Amino acid sequence: MPVISVRIPQLGEGLQEALLVDLLKQPGDEIRRDEPIYTMETDKATTDVESPYDGKLVEWLVESGTVLSIGTEIAKMEVAEGVKEMPAGHGPADEKPAAANVSPASSGSSSQSTSAAVRSGAIRIPPKTRRFLKENNLLESAQLIPAAGDKLLVSDVEAWLENAPAAPAVSSEHFDVVPLPKSQIVLNYRLKRGVADCIPVTVGNEMSWKNVLEARAAVKAAGGKATGFAMACFAVVAALKNHDRFRSTLSADERSLQTFNDVNLGVAVALPGDEMVTAVVKAADKMSQQEFFDALSGQIELARDGNDQADSSTTLTVSNIGKAGMRFGIPAIVAPAVATLAFGEIYQAPVPEGDSFRFEPMIQGTLCFDHRLANGVGAANFMNDIKSGIEQFSLDT
Repeated sequence: MPVISVRIPQLGEGLQEALLVDLLKQPGDEIRRDEPIYTMETDKATTDVESPYDGKLVEWLVESGTVLSIGTEIAKMEVAEGVKEMPAGHGPADEKPAAANVSPASSGSSSQSTSAAVRSGAIRIPPKTRRFLKENNLLESAQLIPAAGDKLLVSDVEAWLENAPAAPAVSSEHFDVVPLPKSQIVLNYRLKRGVADCIPVTVGNEMSWKNVLEARAAVKAAGGKATGFAMACFAVVAALKNHDRFRSTLSADERSLQTFNDVNLGVAVALPGDEMVTAVVKAADKMSQQEFFDALSGQIELARDGNDQADSSTTLTVSNIGKAGMRFGIPAIVAPAVATLAFGEIYQAPVPEGDSFRFEPMIQGTLCFDHRLANGVGAANFMNDIKSGIEQFSLDT
C-alpha cells in the first residue's frame, strides 16, 4: 500500500505558520478521513485538524510544541491504492519545517503534491522564493521588494539585493549560533500573536501587603506551605468571577466575545536558562482556599518539568516579577491570554497617620490588557477589586 504525506493545511487566509500543540493519534492507529489527528494553535484559534485521508498513521515527522510553516510535511500515512496526496492548496510540497526540534522526514517516500504559491499580504511568494528569502534572512522584508510580475521571484530578490547597501561582513569567528530551546520558540510565537492581535493598554496601583504577610506567617506557624503570591492569586481569581471581560476572548471577526464560565488562571513559571512556561489552574473559582493553594503548587511543579499548560481558555496570566527583585514592570501579553498581571517585590512605603506617618509593606500591581475587550474604567474596577481582595485577605477558618 502506498505511503503519502500529511501536511499542515492553510488554516486561514494569509496564515504562514502555526503552533503544533498536541498529537492526537499514535503510529499504527487506523484513522478515518475527517477524524481529528492533531491540534494547531494559530493567531485566530486553537483547532483540532482532521485527517485528509482514510488509512493508517505510519509516523510523525515533528514534535508537539513546535512552530511550523503552512505546508510542512508532518506525518506519513499508509493509504489505499489510487489515493493521491492532497493537491495544491493543502500546502507547498517542498517547504521545509520552520521549527526547531523537528525530526527529519524518512527517506524513500516521495511527495506527489504540486507546489502552490503562498500569499503574503499583496505579494504572491512561491515556495522556491520563500526558501531563498529564509536563507538570506529576508522573509520579513518581502513586502519591501518590488516584483516584476504578479509574484515575487528569486530574480526579483537578487536584483533588489544588488541595489541594497551592503552590510559590513562579520566573521563567524566572532559569534556562536545557539539554537533556541523549544519553550522559547513557543513563547516567541505567542508573543508575536499578542503584538499582532491586541491593542495593549497598561494600568497599575499600589496595594498594602500587610494582611497577606500576617496570613503567610500564620500558615508557616501551622506548618503550611501557601505563599503570599498564592494568596494574591486567590484574590485575582475572586475578582475574575465578577469581571467577565477578563474571562473572554474576541471572535475572529471582532464582533462578539467568547466568555468562559470558569476561571482558568495562568501563572508564569521561570525555568533555568531564562526559559518560561505557563502553569494553569483550571476551574479555580470552584475551589476553596486550600484546594486552590494545593492545585497551584501542583501545576507549578508540572510547569517546572517543562509542561506548558496554556490554552485558549487561559485568558489572564499572573507573573511574580517581585521574585526576581523587580518592584515594577510593564508585562507583555502572551497569547492566547488577553491580559497579564505582574506583582512586584515587597517594599516599605510611608502611610499618613495623623500628623505623622508609619511604614507599611506594599507591592505594585501592573495589568497590561487588550483594549478591544475592556476599557480603562473596566480595567481600573478590576484592579481595584484585586487590591481590595489582597488588602482584606484572610485565611478561611
